[in-house]
Amino acid sequence: MTLSLDLTAQSARDALRPVTLEKPSLIGLTREEMATSLIEAGIVPERQAKMRVSQLWHWLYVRGVSDFAHMFNISKDLRAALAGHFTVARPEIVEEQISTDGTRKWLFRFPPRGAGRPVEIETVYIPEEGRGTLCISSQVGCTLTCSFCHTGTQKLVRNLTTEEILAQLLTARDRLGDFPDRDTPAGAIVPSEGRKVSNIVMMGMGEPLYNFEAVKKALLIASDGDGLALSKRRITLSTSGVVPEIYRTGEEVGVMLAISLHATNNDLRDLLVPINKKFPLEQLMEACRKYPGLSNARRITFEYVMLKDINDSLDDARALVKLLKGIPAKINLIPFNPWPGSNYQCSDWEHIEKFADFINAAGYASPIRTPRGRDILAACGQLKSESERMRKSERLALEAMMIAGHGEA
Repeated sequence: MTLSLDLTAQSARDALRPVTLEKPSLIGLTREEMATSLIEAGIVPERQAKMRVSQLWHWLYVRGVSDFAHMFNISKDLRAALAGHFTVARPEIVEEQISTDGTRKWLFRFPPRGAGRPVEIETVYIPEEGRGTLCISSQVGCTLTCSFCHTGTQKLVRNLTTEEILAQLLTARDRLGDFPDRDTPAGAIVPSEGRKVSNIVMMGMGEPLYNFEAVKKALLIASDGDGLALSKRRITLSTSGVVPEIYRTGEEVGVMLAISLHATNNDLRDLLVPINKKFPLEQLMEACRKYPGLSNARRITFEYVMLKDINDSLDDARALVKLLKGIPAKINLIPFNPWPGSNYQCSDWEHIEKFADFINAAGYASPIRTPRGRDILAACGQLKSESERMRKSERLALEAMMIAGHGEA
């Protein structure tokens, strides 16, 4: 049974201390930016800035504190001064859904920026044996309009800030009781023993490379050894093919790369992934071959959604092997995840297995991604912040599609 927690009551909002824009946040600032902010606010003298930043960094990213009052090795007066000028609060959680398979999806609401309005985005946590993966969004909506993707039906509202990208990780760790040396936060949903956020993937709403600077800064903070300390080998950025920023990702961020591929020729990819018209396959493959640090130990993951009678023939499999020749690669085969109003069907499971067998025989690892969180629209290609409360008719339509053969995988 799917569990959905409505967290919009006033008491819940008070407990979670939603962010306001009355004060700027320290979350998402580099150490240098944080030091400058403290000095300019007149809170600390320049000679103490480095030491104070080190303290704050530890409280924010090691201990996961979201209230200056809990930073106990900082004087009471300084804590009060910090609280008067800045915030480290979390976003509002509008809804939290738990799938029958343990996948969790949060609908976060962020406050207005400038003259804009509050915005909402979705973030997904996927528990697996020995690890837990958090799927993080980089934009509100998306500009790419990939025809098989639910997110693509929501127009782009704006890019997320570095703070908002990191806030998804911090809040997820709060809710999972995943920060060390802290009491379990009030109302937290505690996972089974050993389940925590060990991996993050930039595969949520939006195209990360169309928000490069904010994503870059967030991932560098997430991988900082004195803070959240996630290994760059456990961080994957997925792009639909923004070629000019692919090299920069490897050079300046150094995380693992995933390519949302889905087709082996330009005509079909133009339809499935329209950004291909701007950056065709020839350019994309060249950028992949030149990705900094590429090796058998640091392979590129190519994501390939299996669409019935569209891209799932053995001829397509042969073309895929030919296209990727010479690139150290892994190919994730993704059974299409249905959503209300979609025009595609998932390939039959037997068909997917034959496709995978051919790819494996050609020397490429080609795991079939197990669909997770379909019942709460949390699976790959299903995120959309407007969908947080599916109508009953939409749920029934989704269930009917799965019974017809899409959910058996």
